[in-house]
Amino acid sequence: MTDTQIERESMEYDVVIVGAGPAGLSAAIRLKQIDADLSVVVLEKGSEVGAHILSGAVLDPCGLDRLIPDWRDKGAPITTEVTDDNFYVLGEAGQVRVPNWPMPPLMSNHGNYIVSMGNVCRWMAEQAEALGVEIFPGMAASEVVWDGDRIKGVVAGEFGREPDGSIGDGYEPGMELHGKYVFIAEGVRGSLAKQIDARLNLSATGDPQKYGLGMKEIWEVAPEKFHKGRVVHTMGWPLGKNAGGGSFIYHLENNQVLVGFVVHLNYENPYLYPYMEFQRFKHHPMVADLLEGGKRISYGARAISEGGWQSLPQLSFDGGVLLGCSAGMVNVPRIKGNHNAMISGIEAADAAAAAIKAGRAGDRLTDYDAGVRNGDIGKDLKKVRNVKPMWSRLGLTGSLMLGAVDMWTANLTGWNPFGTWSHGKSDAAATGKAADHKPIDYPRPDGKLSFDRLTNVAFSFTNHEEQQPCHLKLRDASVPIRVNLPEYAEPAQRYCPAGVYEVVEDAEGPRFVINFQNCVHCKTCDIKDPSQNIVWTTPQGGDGPNYPNM
Repeated sequence: MTDTQIERESMEYDVVIVGAGPAGLSAAIRLKQIDADLSVVVLEKGSEVGAHILSGAVLDPCGLDRLIPDWRDKGAPITTEVTDDNFYVLGEAGQVRVPNWPMPPLMSNHGNYIVSMGNVCRWMAEQAEALGVEIFPGMAASEVVWDGDRIKGVVAGEFGREPDGSIGDGYEPGMELHGKYVFIAEGVRGSLAKQIDARLNLSATGDPQKYGLGMKEIWEVAPEKFHKGRVVHTMGWPLGKNAGGGSFIYHLENNQVLVGFVVHLNYENPYLYPYMEFQRFKHHPMVADLLEGGKRISYGARAISEGGWQSLPQLSFDGGVLLGCSAGMVNVPRIKGNHNAMISGIEAADAAAAAIKAGRAGDRLTDYDAGVRNGDIGKDLKKVRNVKPMWSRLGLTGSLMLGAVDMWTANLTGWNPFGTWSHGKSDAAATGKAADHKPIDYPRPDGKLSFDRLTNVAFSFTNHEEQQPCHLKLRDASVPIRVNLPEYAEPAQRYCPAGVYEVVEDAEGPRFVINFQNCVHCKTCDIKDPSQNIVWTTPQGGDGPNYPNM
């Protein structure tokens, strides 16, 4: 059988939702709240709901308040309220605390909660199923089904291709799931969102999307060092002038502390090694004192959309919409996007339910665009729209000063005095040539506070069936060695936080090796490769990380 001979069964729904994250699940719940008779299905590529969810996370409950006002009575796993907020600028041997009083009010975490978003999504899935939503985990949506330039549905549940991509004896073609409307809620740099954008050019009117790489470990620390509800953010060392970014340390519950590090992916030096910057960070005296005597129990990584207001694409198109991080709704200075993801799901559900009630199907839900841009999400993102481009252009000190003025004024008046700064070029294009930069000497991990990549990847519980095609596609197999190695010292060896990519020297010279089994689905390679030669696609459903409570 060839691809052109594949025949698939189809199922019809009112709304098909791709992704069981906070955006997709909020949309599903809201649809059934509006009309219990609507048929709604949610497809999730992880082995279970929450398996692929990784977030800091301090949750602003405003989205959940709007969706399920009695979430406290319903037993939501949201119980650790923030008790104190701490912000530090680090040097190599010490730190300076920035007082809270000069911070714009929007930066306050009063009334917010430290959570595992994986567990929050598991709970939200229970609420959705109780309302009659069908949720299918382990069902990767790999392909868009088109009717002209209208999205008709998706292909999900394809299994059993041979490693070379051919169709073998155990092949299962999957199904086509058709919807009057299709909601794309895959998260950052989703493969279906990329397919849709490539065809419809949804991002043509905005700035290029900007990204960060977020890496996170969960630590169990000594009881005397644990302070439930404490929030710590840092900037500065070890990144310095090499890259933008910073850290978070959140004291959750049961002596568990969430330790994370974010590196903005617009860095120039191709020798920068984001994962090793994270590991080095944990040796800062303030952090080492917290972690010494404790143990790391989990690790993961994922990209973060950081473009904000300037980078929002066209959100609706004939037959579908982009939700949450598929569109890019993170408030960068607050390091929060889950609340906006939830609100986007609510706005999309309201627009789709009204359209279906009016007898419409497959058209463009322009009310959703308007609801996002003119509503709470737009107000949230507009106020902070210059923080990221200021940081990129002015560095840490300049952006702290000018960004604070911009945010304070916007918070008080709703007006940004510096207008709207542009992000400029993409993160891939920002990568500099190796000849213009010096290698960075990173200390070896000590196995106590810091760890090598492969050891840490084991704590993400990642698994991929090896007898399937590699889901990390090269547009041109010669580019890594022919172009990226001489020009950029092949940065894939370093920017990947899971050790997927290697340059191996053998008798015939260097060769590029892809260890796709290690992939934690962060999408950094798809974003940062300077030649834009790597294309991240979905592996078989259920494969990838299995985060227990990220």
